[in-house]
Amino acid sequence: MVDLKIQYLHIKEEIDSAIQEVIDQAAFINGPQVKKFGQELAEYLGTKHVIPCANGTDSLQIAMMALDLQPGDEVIVPSFTYVATAEVIALLHLKPVMVDVEPAYFGIDIDQVEKAITPRTKAIVPVHLYGQSADMEAIMAIAAKYNLFVIEDAAQAIGADYTFSDGRKQKLGTIGHIGSTSFFPSKNLGCYGDGGALYTNDDTLGKKMHMIANHGQSVKYQHDVIGCNSRLDTIQAAILSVKLKNLDKYCAARQSVAALYDKAFVDVNGLVIPKRFAKSSHVFHQYTLQIKDGKRDELKKYLDSKGIPSMIYYPIALYDQQAFKPFADPNMKHPVAEQLCSEVLSLPIHTEMRGDHQAYIIDTVLHFFKA
Repeated sequence: MVDLKIQYLHIKEEIDSAIQEVIDQAAFINGPQVKKFGQELAEYLGTKHVIPCANGTDSLQIAMMALDLQPGDEVIVPSFTYVATAEVIALLHLKPVMVDVEPAYFGIDIDQVEKAITPRTKAIVPVHLYGQSADMEAIMAIAAKYNLFVIEDAAQAIGADYTFSDGRKQKLGTIGHIGSTSFFPSKNLGCYGDGGALYTNDDTLGKKMHMIANHGQSVKYQHDVIGCNSRLDTIQAAILSVKLKNLDKYCAARQSVAALYDKAFVDVNGLVIPKRFAKSSHVFHQYTLQIKDGKRDELKKYLDSKGIPSMIYYPIALYDQQAFKPFADPNMKHPVAEQLCSEVLSLPIHTEMRGDHQAYIIDTVLHFFKA
């Protein structure tokens, strides 16, 4: 699905030098590279505070801890997303309230969000799925109307821009009260292990999240709040500083791969290419097709037989996961989420995609539909 080794070879000298510098300094925990990367990412995103942490799941948990949500408070999430989005809600004894997604861009359905709000609702977690935005302007309007927090799950969309109705642009993750992301190796900005970060323009939240991620400390051995141990490794921060300089180039490369897929597949019956949300750029963390007529699993098996990897993101709606049965009505049905679970298939897409490799993938998919 991605070729991280080839990407590394193109930046090998810088990466090796950055890693060696950390080893020479022996500052493996909270070394200067962590602060440096946080400052560089804040500048890139145009946000006041970036708090690096251990992984994307921790970033979501720390965000909710910082908002002082109480057991039983409700947090609205899409039912078509990775488990981490809702997992941390349940872990903190909050209630994940799952709503359907809209069928064109797979973002959280705005109408369903408003219908799901109760007196216990405290926050909304929109997910910027596959590399483009949920409808943040509408979400922020609902949040303002009902006095709710917004935590953006931007793990798949770092580098993407959102354009407001008045022409303003902001990077995804910087629009809500808090943004969160993951630096899992396959992400558009990925490290060589686990890593994550939080963003905010709120000084109070920024300070609190920094404390929470570091055992609740304001200064060493002074613990002001209950926190956790969630640190971005210094070596990973050094790697990310190198890769951040290439992020826009990486996103453009993915967009070029996506454009070639689009051109090849746009007129194929039984196959739907990704739609673009007009307010958002798309950085294509995944290139996800919809395969109609019940042929998705058959196509996946065919691709496997030809040595082509593919992935289903995601095969099961959250409310159908055993872990989330206690939070869902047993009769809950979200038709869009369930349709997507049976139709989506993601093809390989990465920054170093060779033309002959992509041509082979395209030819194989086309042959399947012509057979």
